[in-house]
Amino acid sequence: MSILKEFKEFAIKGNMLDMAVGIIIGGAFGGVVKSLVEDIFMPLIGGLMGNIDFSSKFINLSSTEAASLAEAKEKGLAVIGYGSLITVVINFLIVAWVVFMVVKAFNKMKKKPVEADPTTKDCPFCASSIPIKATRCPLCTSELGGVKTA
Repeated sequence: MSILKEFKEFAIKGNMLDMAVGIIIGGAFGGVVKSLVEDIFMPLIGGLMGNIDFSSKFINLSSTEAASLAEAKEKGLAVIGYGSLITVVINFLIVAWVVFMVVKAFNKMKKKPVEADPTTKDCPFCASSIPIKATRCPLCTSELGGVKTA
């Protein structure tokens, strides 16, 4: 099968559309999470730790002084922006938690198959499958108990 035929089958099955919707929703969700982390969680965490602004935390690897991360980047200095890493890790943890909760809720909503009452049983003498209400096996004619037939 040629690659074009495979692609056509893939696209027609709707997988491509599902994937596109997922990517678009994921992008929008990423913006919400970024705002949630930067505008809600990081200020709360910074406040609890003595008004620390993580986004401005950095280690200057050059001999030139810089008062802020923005200034260091503007001067082109070598810096390690560990505050940005902390923010990204918190972003990841929030996204992972939300995805976990969505999957957990989805799995909980899935209908569990209801087991139907059995309609047959096995004859203890010949092991054939017979109706559950049978009192005599139609194959080996053994009495199965319950109501006896004449």
